[in-house]
Amino acid sequence: MSNLTAAIAFAESHEVSWPRDPATDPSTWGVHHDDPPPFNRLRGPVHARGPVSGVIRRRGREIAAWGEPDRRELTFSVAKTYLALLAGVAHGRGLLPDVHEPVVDRVQGIGFESPHNRAITWAHLLEQTSEWEGSCLGLPDTVDRYRIVAYDPKPPLGRKGDARPLQTPGSYWEYNDVRINQLSLALLHLFGAPLPEVFRESITGPIGASDDWRWVGYDDAWLDLPAADGTMRRVQSVPGGTHWGGGVSISARDQALIGQLFLDGGRHGDRQILPAGWVERMMQPGALASFYGWLMWLNVDGKTFPGASTRSAFMVGAGGHYIWIEPEHDAVVVVRWIDPAQGTALVAQLAKALAQD
Repeated sequence: MSNLTAAIAFAESHEVSWPRDPATDPSTWGVHHDDPPPFNRLRGPVHARGPVSGVIRRRGREIAAWGEPDRRELTFSVAKTYLALLAGVAHGRGLLPDVHEPVVDRVQGIGFESPHNRAITWAHLLEQTSEWEGSCLGLPDTVDRYRIVAYDPKPPLGRKGDARPLQTPGSYWEYNDVRINQLSLALLHLFGAPLPEVFRESITGPIGASDDWRWVGYDDAWLDLPAADGTMRRVQSVPGGTHWGGGVSISARDQALIGQLFLDGGRHGDRQILPAGWVERMMQPGALASFYGWLMWLNVDGKTFPGASTRSAFMVGAGGHYIWIEPEHDAVVVVRWIDPAQGTALVAQLAKALAQD
């Protein structure tokens, strides 16, 4: 058995414990149960899943696939990275010329006007250092204060949902899904169009992804958005994950194509999909959190994901979802529904297999 075959077998034998159908046992599916009531419930649709699945691309072509790689699956916080890609699209269109500009300078009326929030820049939101204060889509940001996540080397000391004292925007790193939803809402107003439409026309369409993926919001996350012609359009603001339901459902093969964009510097063939240098900047460590870039996890110390190179970057979602960008081996690895406790072990095995290829 080759090292690659063994690594895939390891993944397939360590499926996440969540039921395949969320309706089977809702109490053991998802991450919303950790939130204080009344916010510990789903607010958007979810659906049944398949087995552990994955795709590996090497030097621009697929070299392995397992499980059900064409099945459209929820991907949880992998969608955060898609928001950073959309910010790149906005930058390329001239809608977001300076990421260090305060959000309120271009988007008004959605919660950036207070003395505290006025200082928040787009870069703060992309780095998760915004300290934005307020409620977005009916969820207060306090719900995700003191959030503990697996790859934070210094988890906060406090009870999730308590009102941790706020710091100056840009001075404190915190993984907070409500603030991610606020970034999504800001991008919706910046584009003046639903983000799934922009994502399809600007990214997934040009790279040749399938048309099967979906990005949906919470059941009550609808608003009236001014159109270019002055009329109002009823649209849905989408979340950057599936913490409270909704989010992106997409196949592993489509995710691998998105990952390929990072290896190719934002290009697909002869077309520059994202501004030159954007994806490289996404994979640079932040000043406050060297383990995090622009809505991506990094491995700069080589310890977060042993075996992966220090140049690698990861999109990670609850439920065992990983997209690993590995420049050292010109590879993209997508894994769905593996037990998160085995994620780093799988990366180490796959790194060994790629190194020997």
